Amino acid sequence: MSFAIENGLFKLKITDYHAILAVSLDADAKQIRLRYLKIAQKLHPDTCKSNKQLASEILSKLVNPAYEKLSRQNTFAEHQIVLTQLGKRLAEKKDQIAISNEFAKELAQANDKLETIYDRHLKSLAAKQYESLEQVSENIALLSELNLVYLMLKCERDVSREEKVKRQQPKPSASQPAPTKIQKNPTQSPTEETTAESIVDSYLRRAKQYLEKNSILEAIAELRDALKIEPQNSSIHALLGKAYLQQRQLTMAKVHINKACQANPKDPVALESKKELEKLTKNTDKSKSTNPNLKNKSDSSNSNGFFGGLFGSKKK
Repeated sequence: MSFAIENGLFKLKITDYHAILAVSLDADAKQIRLRYLKIAQKLHPDTCKSNKQLASEILSKLVNPAYEKLSRQNTFAEHQIVLTQLGKRLAEKKDQIAISNEFAKELAQANDKLETIYDRHLKSLAAKQYESLEQVSENIALLSELNLVYLMLKCERDVSREEKVKRQQPKPSASQPAPTKIQKNPTQSPTEETTAESIVDSYLRRAKQYLEKNSILEAIAELRDALKIEPQNSSIHALLGKAYLQQRQLTMAKVHINKACQANPKDPVALESKKELEKLTKNTDKSKSTNPNLKNKSDSSNSNGFFGGLFGSKKK
């Protein structure tokens, strides 16, 4: 049986593992495991009371692969990065998003009750998700569209908050340097004080350590958190470019290397990565010229995924 799903995140060529398991996009490892065990027990041949063959196919082709992706730390982190990037993209294209089911439509009007309404509809859909095995694909599609709206609105809210914080930050006068220390409460001692600069330095330090250990996904996660604090920091973009180079994701590498060079044309990491990028690009072009069927997998995943043909595309 084919489990083709054309709604929600699936429509954007993103496999919605959270929708398959009917867990929140904010679910932790324990919640994901408990939900998986509940579904697996329901679909197990010894306990399934309906179509055992169909239950076995759903378990092996949908449920087990989804749990495998969300239960492994590296694939989970990678998927979260993809969702975060997609959410920001969706927030920019909010007016172009077509919503078909009533649950998602109500969530789109949630305003300050976003989490409350999302959790309520999620639980309602999860309760009947695997009651009728013949309607599993339809139920997953409903959940995925709900996830799409939640992801879009949550990222839109986060971006708005970041912009609001930036606007509220006082601009230093010419005669008075801007204070850099941020003290959480009046009773803090000087050793408990922190600065925006020191927080970014911490992210950068951890990212460098991860890169030295070849833990690329962890490094990217640290650097993306750092970007939320200083979006134009050349060092952050330079390291992100380097990390994506190590993954051979040349398109993403080029984006961040260019941003690093724009912010600081003399950034040593950016300049070194730029040379490496040019070398890899030439080798790729040379390979393509000798073998027209050869494609760069890392770049095609970006251009044909959520960055290319974002709206109106279909999952193959």
